[in-house]
Amino acid sequence: MLRTARTAQRAVRRGRRRAAAALVLCLALAPALLPTAAAEAAPYATAAHVPYVTAADGKPTVRLSAKEAGKGGTLTVTGRGWRPEALLTLLICGQNMIGGTNACANGDGRAVTTDAHGAFRRKLPVAEPPKPCPCVVHVATVTGAAADAEAPFTVAGHPVAPLPKERTGGRLAVVAQPRLTGSSNLLTWFGAPAQRELRVTVGNLGSAPAKDPVFQVGTSHGVFAPQWAEQQWRGTVPAGKKAEVRLPVELPAGAHGDYLVSLKYGGKILVEQPWGVGRPWGVTLFWVLLCVVVPTAVFRIGMAVVDRVRPHLPGRDRGRSAGRTRTAARTHAAGRPPGTGKRIRNRTARERAGDGTGTPDDSAALPWFTPDTAPSTTTSTERPTSKGSA
Repeated sequence: MLRTARTAQRAVRRGRRRAAAALVLCLALAPALLPTAAAEAAPYATAAHVPYVTAADGKPTVRLSAKEAGKGGTLTVTGRGWRPEALLTLLICGQNMIGGTNACANGDGRAVTTDAHGAFRRKLPVAEPPKPCPCVVHVATVTGAAADAEAPFTVAGHPVAPLPKERTGGRLAVVAQPRLTGSSNLLTWFGAPAQRELRVTVGNLGSAPAKDPVFQVGTSHGVFAPQWAEQQWRGTVPAGKKAEVRLPVELPAGAHGDYLVSLKYGGKILVEQPWGVGRPWGVTLFWVLLCVVVPTAVFRIGMAVVDRVRPHLPGRDRGRSAGRTRTAARTHAAGRPPGTGKRIRNRTARERAGDGTGTPDDSAALPWFTPDTAPSTTTSTERPTSKGSA
């Protein structure tokens, strides 16, 4: 028993020495293994803990898989810091998009929805914008709170031109409630384009005068994005002064419902004014009348054609027409209303037939006799006397 206990103690001491040696070896190799493990785990740690951190100023960010590509290629666009479950549009624009979406390749744009953390990843085909470079990839929200971000990009083979000089040096801001003036007329009631005038009082907050500023006026209906159109206001707003800007606004023909008129200057929306447009009831009335008048006219034309094509009996129609003409002429000459002469003749004939004083001419004039079958006046109509009578 004593020998067995000593053997067990020796085994425990050997196990402890081996564990101590392994621990010393791990501590010796730790400085060499830690950098490699940290480098391998860094991407996963970043993705797990801080994948959706925004920039220092709190704005969303956009990154590109390449800084330059040619037409027909593909570009991968990633973004972080956006609003969760937001719908975004991705466009390649020329002239750094200082002219708005008119400088973008809108037909080759793409849409993407951010995930629950506000990040997205989308492939974008490389297309040449309508304006020369310098170009950017512009990402903006479609609905909800407005947010956008841009990343510089070069379209290989696309022309490059210097940016146009700014015409104004002032900073304009709205200082009064905007108004939509004007009213609809009769033509608008029948579907003509509705027209209004947007009046906005703006003030120049900059140190330089704003000469002939260029505004962007857009109209939107429902959830659709505004359709922007540039309009230049002729005039100058001195520094520290204000002026009233009047810009025409027009909707498409037949437009009706709730619209929103927006005014943008310098890439910022200054005004959003609602506009309720009534339904063009004149168009509805026109279609209702068309559905009533056209069938009636077709029916009348068809009846006229049938009356023309239908066969007629010449003798019967001629006799009836001649009889009506003579009767009407005699009645008119006698000063009696139409139909009176016929009734008088029939009554006279009946009276003479009842009295027995009729003449051969009167008997022949009866309608149920003809000249060949009329009774003869020479034939005795007296009944023979019976025998024995006086």
